[in-house]
Amino acid sequence: MTGRLATGAGTLPRPPHAALPNHLARLGRLAVGDFRDRVRRPAYAVTLLAAVGLGLLAVPPADGHWAILALGPYRGTYNSAYVGTATALAGALWLTLGGFYVVRKGLGRDEETRVGQILAASPLRTADLLLAKFLGNLLVLGSMLGVLALTAPALQLVRGEDRALDPVALLTPFLVLTLPLLAVTAAVAVLFETVPLLRGGLGNVAWFAFAPTLMIAGEAPGAPFGGLGLGPAAASLREGLAARGVDLGGDDFSLGLTRVDAPLEPFPWDGAGFDGGFLAQRLLLVLFAVALAALPALWFGRFDPARGRGGRPGPRLAPETPVVVPVSAPLALPHTPPARASAVRGFGRLLAGEVRILCGDASRWWWSAAAGLVVAGLAVPSDTGVGAVLPAAWVWPVLLWSRLGSRSAEYGLESLLGAYPAARARLLAEWTAGVVLTALLGSGVLVRLVTAGDTAGVAAWSAGALFIPSLALALGTLSRTHRLFQALYLPLWYLAVNQVATLDFMGTVRRAGHPAGPSPVLVTAVTLALLTLTLLTTSTRRTFRDRP
Repeated sequence: MTGRLATGAGTLPRPPHAALPNHLARLGRLAVGDFRDRVRRPAYAVTLLAAVGLGLLAVPPADGHWAILALGPYRGTYNSAYVGTATALAGALWLTLGGFYVVRKGLGRDEETRVGQILAASPLRTADLLLAKFLGNLLVLGSMLGVLALTAPALQLVRGEDRALDPVALLTPFLVLTLPLLAVTAAVAVLFETVPLLRGGLGNVAWFAFAPTLMIAGEAPGAPFGGLGLGPAAASLREGLAARGVDLGGDDFSLGLTRVDAPLEPFPWDGAGFDGGFLAQRLLLVLFAVALAALPALWFGRFDPARGRGGRPGPRLAPETPVVVPVSAPLALPHTPPARASAVRGFGRLLAGEVRILCGDASRWWWSAAAGLVVAGLAVPSDTGVGAVLPAAWVWPVLLWSRLGSRSAEYGLESLLGAYPAARARLLAEWTAGVVLTALLGSGVLVRLVTAGDTAGVAAWSAGALFIPSLALALGTLSRTHRLFQALYLPLWYLAVNQVATLDFMGTVRRAGHPAGPSPVLVTAVTLALLTLTLLTTSTRRTFRDRP
């Protein structure tokens, strides 16, 4: 539509070129409105703090024993070029992975707040809505990148190796290397929300599995659209070392949080030059992200059941999962039982109800795979079970664990459950249900540890079985959403599986046949702290809710 202009003699057609700025302005207003809605939430402040922490990791102290960007035992001097490149590549690696969980649920939030119904009745085109959500996601991720970029000059000054600031050398890597990748993340978040199978927790797990694979492929020379952007930086760093007579061979460049035995040796480096061909590839990557965000317009029903494909109702974004609320109703008995026995039976019924709720979404094939993990734990030796079977068993229920603490908020049951007279008993039953599920999945490995007489392994297993549901319950209670646990637990699990002993909460990292991770006493202390935090949060909210 070109529209019409009113004049004294009637109406004239609106020039076609006048419609485009209005169209872009409408998209901009929708995107900014979505961005403002998100920045009001406390979780946004947490994401900004995480961006600052990422900057601290990207530029470690000169005597530090870790690195994000390194070329063998060398690194660039902490000047503007190297600090900007290191923090930008760290953002490309970690913001791409973790930012996806930050910007998810944009479309789902519209449906939950009934804004989607208004949008369905408006003349707004579906492609425009998707592009506005994409731009809103990109604004959120871009703000995180902006905070990371602001930490770069501060870190350069703090590290003190070269205090001459060059704004162009500092900021160019963020714009050229990282921002196009965040555009892809923003687009994938929109795409996942429009695919029924991926809009829930399965999509969170799928992204955690898919994104690292994509990043590894992006590190390869000749990756499409320039990949992660390592090519120019790695080539320039190698040239800088070659000028000093150092040749490390081909397999010498590393990107990612890596422990080093000795501090890296600095050498002068003036930054990578981005030629026109590379810049064109990054621009094409941004255009690809825009097309990917608009692609779901072919099937997305835009909250209108009458607009699904083939005349069928369109997909809903919020699953209507029936929730059973356990209620301990008094039984009419001829004789009143002792109070303690009655309380035990009442808690048993409450626990049984919580277990049914927790496992209610698990299908038969899910239980078949769970049974296979238990059998595998019984069949293999204890060392193999701890190293291979237990990690698989304790990641399989991640979608079920993530509902602990958040279910009442996400399904609008807070008012109903707030009237329950024994709030602490209900919370204890919910946590115990999580422990039961965790212990059940790891029971095969536990039996093997007991029969092998591995007391240390049993202690580590027990501490892990208590820690996982405690973490899920605490994060769910604090954030009132299941996504935070999924976003934090999967990286924690991944690091433990990759033999990072300091974060091994399962006892899967072994040295000389014994667990090498934190002491079970320490893990249990963290568990108690998480439970205390959960109780305090619940009590505080209940107090404020009960105030007149």
